[in-house]
Formats: sequence, C-alpha cells, structure tokens
Amino acid sequence: MANNNNRNGTQARKVMVVADPTRESAGALQYALSHAVLEQDELILFHVENPSSWRNTISTFLKMPSLGSSTTASLDLGGGGAAAATGEGEVDFLEEMKHACRVSQPKMKVRVLRVDMDGKDRASTILLYSNNEGVDVIVIGQKRSFSSALLGYKRSGGGGSMKGAKMIDTAEYLIQNSSCVCVGVQRKGQSGGYVLNTKTQRNFWLLA
Repeated sequence: MANNNNRNGTQARKVMVVADPTRESAGALQYALSHAVLEQDELILFHVENPSSWRNTISTFLKMPSLGSSTTASLDLGGGGAAAATGEGEVDFLEEMKHACRVSQPKMKVRVLRVDMDGKDRASTILLYSNNEGVDVIVIGQKRSFSSALLGYKRSGGGGSMKGAKMIDTAEYLIQNSSCVCVGVQRKGQSGGYVLNTKTQRNFWLLA
C-alpha cells in the first residue's frame, strides 16, 4: 500500500469512519476528528446501505475542535441543518457529517462512500472495502460493553464471517479481523471522554 508524504515528510493516511445515523457513529466521527486524523490525511465516511435498518434517525451534537478555539458543530441526523435534502425531503446524514468534517479540518480531504451489502453481512462488507481502499485505520462507534462483545466473539469461535456469530457486534468483529488498526469508540457524554477498544488495548479511557 503506497502512502503519499506531505512536504514535512509525514505520511498521509486513509482513515475510514463507519457512518450511520446513530449516536455511536457520531461519537466515532468526533473521536476521529479530534484524535485520529491530521490535515494531510484522507477521511472516508463509509456507509453500508441497508434501508430496513435505518428508518428512524436521531439528532445529536458534536463538539468540534477548531483552530485556536472550540466550536460546536451540530449534526442533525434526520432533521434540519446544513446538509442537502434527499428526494424524500429528509436530510442526508452523510452530508451533515461531511459538513462537520469541514468545520473541524478545513484542509483535509473528505470522501463519502456508500455501498450496498450485495448479500454479504455488514461487517464483511466493511472489511472488503477497507482492504480494497487501502485503509490505514477504521474507526467505528461501539454501543455494547466490551465484556458482552468478547463473550459473543468467543462463543462464535472467530473465523472469517459473521454467520453464526450473532452475539458479536460489528465493531468487535472488525477489531478482531481487520488487517489494519480498528478502533471501537464508546462516547461517554459530551465531556466525558471516550472508551476505546483495539486488538491490543481494551477499555482504554481517553479524556475528551
């Protein structure tokens, strides 16, 4: 995998944030923007289309870092806001997320990638595209506690597919099976920091 270097010699990376109209996904994006990306990186907002799963969207708020000050950017997922409306008159939450990225990191390249599952499960689809895109870091929101996710993973026996592994959530599956670094993010309130899970670090507390 070839990475471009900026003029200061720092490698530019591809960071994929799994994007859904949920608080967990919003927290993952906030973590990525404040702790995981630099302006020379490329951020990919990756959404797996599954219309039956995302009927009810929510509103949430992200506190975004800004140059020299703290700026609050609102992500109104499914309501009004800065994003363009879809044909049904609903706001595209991916455009809201992209707008938040522009507020936080104006110089960073941001790309939206929507894909269909095409008969695969969600986790396998994310893994496939992360490999195809040459992603360096996956950031995904995580809702359940790590202990329950770990129990599900052990009962499923691991392996290369989510089939038969209903107890494990998508985030934990990606943490265990991705070829790149995958960070599962649990947001602990607006100012409560984050609990992070990776393959090598578990329940790591990071202050906001």
